[in-house]
Amino acid sequence: MKRKIALLLAIVMLVGLLAACGGDKEPVNPDDGPGSGTTTSKYVIANTPKCIGIEWWDRMQVGNKKFMDATGHEVYQAGPAGNDDTAVQIATIEDCISSGVDIINVIPSDPDACETTLAKAREAGIVVISHEAENMKNVDYDIEAFVNEEYGAHMMDLLAEQMGEEGGYCLMMGSFTMTSHQQWVAGAVKRQEEAYPNMYQVCDPVESAAGGGSGEGSYVIAKEVIAAYPEVKGFIGCDMVDPPGIAMAVEEAGKAGKIAVTGTCLLSVCKQYLENGTIKVFTAWDPAIAGEAMCALGVMVKEGAEIADGVDLGVPGFEDCTLKGNILYGSAWFDCTLENMDDYNF
Repeated sequence: MKRKIALLLAIVMLVGLLAACGGDKEPVNPDDGPGSGTTTSKYVIANTPKCIGIEWWDRMQVGNKKFMDATGHEVYQAGPAGNDDTAVQIATIEDCISSGVDIINVIPSDPDACETTLAKAREAGIVVISHEAENMKNVDYDIEAFVNEEYGAHMMDLLAEQMGEEGGYCLMMGSFTMTSHQQWVAGAVKRQEEAYPNMYQVCDPVESAAGGGSGEGSYVIAKEVIAAYPEVKGFIGCDMVDPPGIAMAVEEAGKAGKIAVTGTCLLSVCKQYLENGTIKVFTAWDPAIAGEAMCALGVMVKEGAEIADGVDLGVPGFEDCTLKGNILYGSAWFDCTLENMDDYNF
């Protein structure tokens, strides 16, 4: 009899333990945080950017943490350290799938290379949200801070104003595989050809990755362009590390004030060049807000909320998004100058 009672108690304890492990996730206050109103469960969200450990993605982590603190969801960030590495990014996504996360946010350095792995994630029931990666197939939604071709056209407008709308220029991309950079370059060239006929490309677009990546890579490539095309009067750098690397090469060549430098950047990496005038203006969007927006969208999809034209993700620049297919567009870019840089001190 004692043995039967002990066996019965063991079975009851085992059933209770299994129920605890497989039961509903911890409720979260639905009135808190971005994307609120649909949140009823706590999820694990993996953010997998092109790389980690540089200022842009460190800033995105600020947004991840803000979303986590506001909603109770767990958000962590993982990926290649320091420089873009597609193989490491794919391995990171594989690890996220194996660990059973609920949502994967991905900013791919090579969207095509990530498709197969992201298909596995969706087959496993994981919601996948991409950023800077229009036209990916194996995602639930892609979210963009703006229409990318319009952003590229805007960068060309900034450059043309500084160049007096004439002369040769160079376009620098982080990598030729980056979808957003391809679209910015296409938008910039289209705007130049339509609006600034006295401007021209001194060479085909170049990639800072060819110089080894990071600001040093941008510096190396810009230095080569200046040497090969001494008539160059302006640069647009698409990657955050490009404008400061280009500015360094411009100063070294003794052409500060003669060669215009603009593009996508953050104040934390180009403040000295903004202060000394080598860079007059750069443009960007806040990676922290983009991180929040991705998380909010992922939770809404996981909860089965309707994603429609005009959806409000609850963060600045993404309050009234435009939906085209499975792509959501916000309106979140800003221009930073010496006069307003205190507003964008990150």
